[in-house]
Amino acid sequence: MRFFVALQAGVGVETAVAAAGKPERRTFRKFTYRGVDLEALLDMSTDDLVQLLDARGRRKFKRGLNRKALALMAKLRKAKREAPAGEKPKAVRTYLRNIIIVPEMLGSIISVYNGKFFVQIEIKPEMTGHYLGEFSFTYKPVKHGRPGIGATHSSRFIPLK
Repeated sequence: MRFFVALQAGVGVETAVAAAGKPERRTFRKFTYRGVDLEALLDMSTDDLVQLLDARGRRKFKRGLNRKALALMAKLRKAKREAPAGEKPKAVRTYLRNIIIVPEMLGSIISVYNGKFFVQIEIKPEMTGHYLGEFSFTYKPVKHGRPGIGATHSSRFIPLK
């Protein structure tokens, strides 16, 4: 399409072909959390970060983190430190679903218990400010299909085979 537009505009054939053959660079949307870019979030102190969270998150941090949450953060730091360069860190298992994801956790792999088994989650920048439990469903969504046996009163009289 651009080739024909360039020809109509009076541009030479050589430059039109060169422009048509050159792939366009795809630009990705830069991640920001409430107007603050990722690099600034990583450099930000905890007190400044808390001011960016919603009211529930601010209240949780104001009341203080418990020992279990601090132990999880220490395990995540240790897993990142021990991971070889360019590799993903080892997964850290936890039952804590009520921990708010902070930028320090980015890039970590956390296995969150959903009541039956551990669901592995890789922490991405878009997850900042959410709870760990939001990414580990505790139920299996219903897939509606044909009704089974016992679904209605009339199905009692259907022979099984």
